[in-house]
Amino acid sequence: MIEITSMPIILIIILGTAGVFLPIISIIQKKTISSTLYWIISLTALLFSIFYVVYRLISSDTLSTFSEDVLTIDLLGNLFAISMLLVAILTTVGSLDFIRKKSHSSIYFSLILLSTIGMVLVAYSTDLIMLFVAWELMSIPTYVLAGFLKKNPSSNESALKYFLFGALSSAIIIYGISITYGLTGSTNITEVIRIFSTIDAEMLPLSLLAISMFIAGFGFKMGLVPFHMWLPDTYEGAPPTITALLAAGTKKAGFAAAIRIIIIGTIALNFDWMVALGIIAIMTMTIGNIAAILQKNLTRMLAYSSIGHAGYILIGLSTYPLSNIGLQGSLFHIFNHAIMKCTAFIAITGVLIAIKTTYIEKIKGLGIKMPITALGFTISLLALAGVPPLNGFWSKLMLFGAALDAGSTYSWMYWLAIAGVLNSALSLAYYGWIIRKMYFEGEKITTIKEPRSIIAVMIFSILFIVGIGVYPEPIIQFTDKIIFQLTMFLS
Repeated sequence: MIEITSMPIILIIILGTAGVFLPIISIIQKKTISSTLYWIISLTALLFSIFYVVYRLISSDTLSTFSEDVLTIDLLGNLFAISMLLVAILTTVGSLDFIRKKSHSSIYFSLILLSTIGMVLVAYSTDLIMLFVAWELMSIPTYVLAGFLKKNPSSNESALKYFLFGALSSAIIIYGISITYGLTGSTNITEVIRIFSTIDAEMLPLSLLAISMFIAGFGFKMGLVPFHMWLPDTYEGAPPTITALLAAGTKKAGFAAAIRIIIIGTIALNFDWMVALGIIAIMTMTIGNIAAILQKNLTRMLAYSSIGHAGYILIGLSTYPLSNIGLQGSLFHIFNHAIMKCTAFIAITGVLIAIKTTYIEKIKGLGIKMPITALGFTISLLALAGVPPLNGFWSKLMLFGAALDAGSTYSWMYWLAIAGVLNSALSLAYYGWIIRKMYFEGEKITTIKEPRSIIAVMIFSILFIVGIGVYPEPIIQFTDKIIFQLTMFLS
C-alpha cells in the first residue's frame, strides 16, 4: 500500500485551497474586487507554506533520503521547496503593480499558486509517475501564464512555443518512464535504483536509453544546449513577472528532478556520465553567454544568461561522484540563482511599468530615474557574474574548485574550470554594459516614481544576496548535510 508523507499534503491543501478559492470569489462577487485582495490571499498562502517547510526542517532530524512513498520529506526536497516558494513569493509581491490594472487577476494569482504546488511536488517526488504528474501540474498553469497578455502577439507566440516544447519534453519523459517500468516493473525511484544496479548486461542499452530520455526531457525545462531553442522567445514574450517564475522557479524544478535521475545513471548503472555532462556544460555556458552579449533586449539577454548558468550548475553534476563539493556547489548555485535571477526579472518588471520598454538603450540614467530598482538590478547582475562578496561568488568558487579537484583524476576536468572562469569573465561584459547604461549615460534626468511592490522585492533581495555573500556558512553546511544523506543512501 502506497503512503504519502504529511508535509507535501499540507502544502497542497494550503496552496490548492487558495488557488481554487480565488476564481470562485471572482465568480460569486457581482461587483469588481480589487486585485489587491487576490494578491493578499495568494501571498498569505505562500508565506504560510514556506514558514511550515522551514518549521518542519528545523524541528525534524530525519535522515531519510528516499522511501517507499511516492512523496517523501528529505533535505534535498526541502532545499528546492524553499527555493521555489521564495521565488513564488517574490513573483507574487512583484506582480501587484503589474497586474493592478489588468483583468482576470484572480486567475493570474491562482495559476501561480497551482504551478507552485507542482514545483513543490517535483521537489519531494520519489516515484516516477508522481514526478510526471507534478511536472505537468507545474507546467500547464505556466503555459497559460506565458500567454496572459492575450492582446500582445509576442505573448501569444511565447505561450505557443512554450507549450509545444513543453509537450515534447513531457512526451520524452513519459517515454523514459515507460522503458524504466518495462525493465524494472516499478516506478519507485528506490526500487528502480535497486533493480538497475543488478540488471543484466543485455538490458543495459535500454537502461541507458531510459536515463537519456530523462536527461533530454528535463533538459528542455532546464534550458540546456541543445534543448534551449524555445527559451529566449518565451521569456521575451511572457509577462516579466512570469518570466521570473519560469527562469528562477520551474527551471530549478527541472534540476530537482534531474539530480535524482542522474543518481540512477551514475550509481545504479555504474555508467560514466561525466564526459557527456561535461560536454553539455561547456556548450551550454559558452553558447548562452556568447548569445547574451549580442542581445539588445534586457529580457532576451537575461534569458541567454540563464542558459549559461545552467551550464555552471552542470559542472557540479558532471564531477559527481569524484567530488562531493561539485554537487554541493550545484545545490548552492541553484539556491543562489533562484533569487538572483528572480530579482533581475522583477527589476525588469519595474522598468517596464515605469518607462514602458525593456530595450537596453532606453534604460540610460535608470540609476537616477529609479535608484532602488537600479541598485537591486545591479546587485543581482554582479552576483550573477560571481563578484565577491555576493552570494554568486561562493557557489561559483565551489563549482570551479570541484572541477579542479576532479582534474587530478581526469585531466579534461581542468577544461571545465577554465571554461567556467572564462565564461564568467565574458558575462561581466554584458552585465557591465547594462550597469554602464544605468549609471554613466543619460543627461538631465529626473527621478520617477518606483512601484512599491518592486521596491519591496529589491530591498529584500539586496539584503539576501549581500547577507548570503558575507555569511554563506549556513547554506554551505545545509548542502553538506544533503550530500551526507545521499552518501548514506548510496553506500
